[in-house]
Amino acid sequence: MKERDVEQVRLVPWSEGDFWLLRRTNSPEMTEHLGGPESEEKLADRHRRYVEPFAGRMYRVTLADTGETVGSIGYWEREWRGETVWETGWGILPEFQGRGLAATAARALVDVVRQRAGHGGHPTLHAFPKVAHAASNGVCRKAGLTLLGQADFEYPKGNPIRSNDWYVDLRTGPAAPTA
Repeated sequence: MKERDVEQVRLVPWSEGDFWLLRRTNSPEMTEHLGGPESEEKLADRHRRYVEPFAGRMYRVTLADTGETVGSIGYWEREWRGETVWETGWGILPEFQGRGLAATAARALVDVVRQRAGHGGHPTLHAFPKVAHAASNGVCRKAGLTLLGQADFEYPKGNPIRSNDWYVDLRTGPAAPTA
């Protein structure tokens, strides 16, 4: 797919009215690689965290031309190998998957976080998709992140997983899309 064929997206800061999107992305299909759906109580807690000011930020991903919501993406702080870094994650609704929207949103997010890095933020942004999650690993590659290797995590707590460590150095130029 050529760059000009990929639909453009906008990142809209998460708001009080976006709880419906958390519910939509909490399906067994959407949470298969994340330990399964969360309870309504945990979703409500997550939504409160997304709405309240915190070190990172969550966004609704919308189509630039229509404003239609297609998913979510965000970034937050994580302690990783002795330093504080940004971590990112996303979810594109099933009916919009396969159109390059997650990679486009990830490139847009890199630009947003890079601006923050220039004003005292952390120098790197990481994504940690499961090794077996081909779609999310493809998003990382297409968004221009660099694969550093594999790492062991617990997510959710008590659930061991093997993930890839993808990153972008925010002190350098924009993430470049790849085929």
